[in-house]
Amino acid sequence: MFSLKDVMESENLVVMGASRDPYKPGSMLLKVLKETGFRGKFAGLNPKGGETHGVPLYPSLDDVPFPVHLAALIVPTASVPQCVKDCAEHGLRGVVISSEGFAETGPEGAAYQQEVREILKATGMRGIGPNTMGILNTQTGLTTAYFADERMVRPGPIGFAAQSGIFVGALLRYLSSFEAFRVSKALGLGNKVDVDESDALEFFMDDPQTQIVGLYLEDIRDGARFLEAARKAVIRKPVLVLKGGRTSAGARATATHTASLAVDDAVLDGALRQAGVVRVRGIDELMMSLLGFRFMPLPRGDRLALVTFSGAQAIMSIDAAADEGLQVARFARETQERLGRVITASSKARNPVDIYPDMNVHGFEKISTEIVGALLEDDGVDGILFICFATPTPDPYRPVVDLVRERKRKPVFFSLLGERESVEMNRAFFEENELPVCLFPEMAVRAFANMRRYARVRERLG
Repeated sequence: MFSLKDVMESENLVVMGASRDPYKPGSMLLKVLKETGFRGKFAGLNPKGGETHGVPLYPSLDDVPFPVHLAALIVPTASVPQCVKDCAEHGLRGVVISSEGFAETGPEGAAYQQEVREILKATGMRGIGPNTMGILNTQTGLTTAYFADERMVRPGPIGFAAQSGIFVGALLRYLSSFEAFRVSKALGLGNKVDVDESDALEFFMDDPQTQIVGLYLEDIRDGARFLEAARKAVIRKPVLVLKGGRTSAGARATATHTASLAVDDAVLDGALRQAGVVRVRGIDELMMSLLGFRFMPLPRGDRLALVTFSGAQAIMSIDAAADEGLQVARFARETQERLGRVITASSKARNPVDIYPDMNVHGFEKISTEIVGALLEDDGVDGILFICFATPTPDPYRPVVDLVRERKRKPVFFSLLGERESVEMNRAFFEENELPVCLFPEMAVRAFANMRRYARVRERLG
């Protein structure tokens, strides 16, 4: 049997169902492979032959003039079983089935899916999908997503898999618009006719380019296998899981989305926690946590310091910290003395540190570096959240950003609020400097808490 690694490292592929119409998905995928720099060979299959976007179309696999390792199937549902059989007979490593209309639609679709599963099981060829955008390998440029672009294939350290159809591709397209989010490998599991979340996690665990793993799941096919893989994976790298269908209403919806079976959420939550997996509650929390793990060291404790322009945002952040079981750090006497040099009111030199209006006296550059520098050196502070306003240019933040980059000994998060254009400009600046930044500070608090949860896992494992 071929492994998922064999499939993800396929050197050559064909697109079955490629049309000469340049706007059909199969044709668009060939265009993507051509424009994003896939290093291998590729072609389309079309009974009438021809070409599209300058890429040749061959009538059948027998006519392709190079060894084929992988096929992307964008064909009608009823044609999929025969296409899978043809691929297996030609010795392909795997197929990515983008077609819809399988078990998620009812008995007829389920019968097609079962037929495909039996072919795969009998031949040892691997199958991804159906109902999926497929795969992405940024090291080689391999993708089966017809809407990918050059930004999506920029190499990075994040491995991501989702039990979905279009969601994983849409999310990757969105994340790739930010400088900070770059993936190593990605998979859309779809209906999981063969390759499932355990295969994905085992692959990410051994993949040297993947440093952080993010998963979106609607069910877990083999709980024992997945949890065993998770226990091994968290020894090497953090594993974050976003679970869809955690409510009874959501669980019913998953049955018509990817033909998922419901699982008791409380049982799953406890099992994931025991395995060392970090569970997140939404996409925004997943995104911010990935940034924290990518850019910052793990915290050594639960004590968080806040620096703020805004008392209201600080209060909401403290509430969020309490909800997450975190502590508001108590500053050492030396730290308080250092803060007193730039903060006039003693009440504002405590945690949270309110820099307004003293910033108008000392200047933002001086007050921000003095305060953050003192907190970085305080052993009673395990992490820092700087609640900022977005300035017209990022220049005022350059000194404190340089300081944090130079002394990256504990997690430091930034939040930005202000005019949208200024927020985006400042966000890009922070991300270019490899610092985690978000819109609202509560999300940074949750990301810090997730990093601390994983740090405790690592401490427990020694």
